[in-house]
Amino acid sequence: MEGRRAAELAARQSFGKLVAWLTARCGDVAAAEDALGDAFLAALRRWPVEGVPRAPEAWLLVVARRRLIDRARRDRTLEQLLPELDAAAPGLDPDTCENAMEIPDERLRLLFLCAHPAIDPGIQAPLMLQTVLGLTAGRIAAAFLVAPATMGQRLVRAKAKIRDAGIPFVLPGAEALPARSAAVLQAIYAAYTSGWNGQGGDGRDRGLTQEAVLLARLCADLLPEEPEALGLLALLLHSEARHGARRAADGSYVPLLEQDPGQWDAALIAEAEAALTQAFRAGRPGRFQLEAAIQSLHAHRAVSGRVDWPALLG
Repeated sequence: MEGRRAAELAARQSFGKLVAWLTARCGDVAAAEDALGDAFLAALRRWPVEGVPRAPEAWLLVVARRRLIDRARRDRTLEQLLPELDAAAPGLDPDTCENAMEIPDERLRLLFLCAHPAIDPGIQAPLMLQTVLGLTAGRIAAAFLVAPATMGQRLVRAKAKIRDAGIPFVLPGAEALPARSAAVLQAIYAAYTSGWNGQGGDGRDRGLTQEAVLLARLCADLLPEEPEALGLLALLLHSEARHGARRAADGSYVPLLEQDPGQWDAALIAEAEAALTQAFRAGRPGRFQLEAAIQSLHAHRAVSGRVDWPALLG
């Protein structure tokens, strides 16, 4: 049904953005996720019957905000959140919310919040994958080779740490950004690799890679002096440029050396090369820059018709 499909599409495309917006105002990741989950359940019940609202994101946000306000009124420990929540999008009713609200994208701040030094480094990347990109604990557990129940418990504890320690939802100062950036870049890379083959029939994997590229661009803009941020962006762009050539007509995988370079996206390759060149100028090579350089040599086959194997080995 159209209403159900619209709710599922909103969940794929907007989950992290809406969780970040709510977390910025309540300081509790788990509470934000619970409220947004209630909003999606309401959408699944109402949209198939009443029709899809003109501004689905705004509808979801208003319903989730109401849930948070109700919870804050019941829980005295959350009473201090009421002024902030009341001030956020006041007077909006989901039944009359027809115009798209201006919903700032807070995901980058949420990424760096999850990389706070008070949070166990081993759970930082999984926490980012769940809160910002909406991956399930089971999928994250498979990526990190641990039991789903174990990963779920670790994620719950990490979110409680953010709430109980009152970790501020702000970008750290310039002096602290580099220290946290390694975990952020690793999480973005893990998100991309989790969806790069695009085999999910519902488009979830494809959306995941596109979100990872967007976040890599945001990090590169935020950290222009950090060559690894540029290296990661270059690496993802080179990989994304080959998306259309990675699968044959029957859906089978086409290895890199058998792909037709004519199907690669020249614009993405050019953007990747520009980012990699800028990164190399810093003179501080790192993992993502080296991986991007390997991708760059493969991409040059579109021009030369061959792979420079000695340079690749170097």
